[in-house]
Amino acid sequence: MAKDPHYHGHRQRLRDRLTRDPSQLADYEVLELLLGHVIRRGDTKPLAKELIARHKTLRGVFLADPSELRNLDGFGQSLEDFWRLWRETWARLHESPVAERLSIQSPQDVADFAKARLGPCRREEFWVAMVDNKNRIMAWERASQGTVDQTIVYPREVFSRALEVKASGIVLVHNHPGGDPRPSSQDVELTRRMVRAASDLGVRVLDHIIVTDTAFYSFQQEGML
Repeated sequence: MAKDPHYHGHRQRLRDRLTRDPSQLADYEVLELLLGHVIRRGDTKPLAKELIARHKTLRGVFLADPSELRNLDGFGQSLEDFWRLWRETWARLHESPVAERLSIQSPQDVADFAKARLGPCRREEFWVAMVDNKNRIMAWERASQGTVDQTIVYPREVFSRALEVKASGIVLVHNHPGGDPRPSSQDVELTRRMVRAASDLGVRVLDHIIVTDTAFYSFQQEGML
């Protein structure tokens, strides 16, 4: 009778330790178990260790672009799909205020779910949170997607959608993949254009928030709005 592959017993021991005390697992062991949900027949330990070695932490692995991991031995299309699902799940968990139509109380409220959605992105994206007259979130939608250092957004399209959902106000949001949330001169000029257009339409621009994976900049908080 053929013996079970060696990794079967190892994976079961990891599961037992997970049940007893998850906090005692090393980062690469947590990753091993995650990878095991996709790679059912194979030893996931070498790949898990390689990912941690390259990206230092679980967070670094999570933020890695799945398309850049294709050259790793054992990282195929199934894992690439899993990475995208993992990141989408993370973003939606943090977007619960949107689903629950909660009221925005501060720039931090928007920044928290915007960082989860946009922080890992390697290209700039421009999103808009639309609110009613009590600042309850009515919609959270992408307005445009650009390159690594810029995205083009048209005020007419943003406000057309805001008026369609009968929003009273909007929060402008975009990301800086380079890691510095401070606004560029183009960001400042775009914000001014948006404020002018909003005034003519009777829509409030509550803030323009720029996020990275770890930080954010609020025009309103910095007295720029």
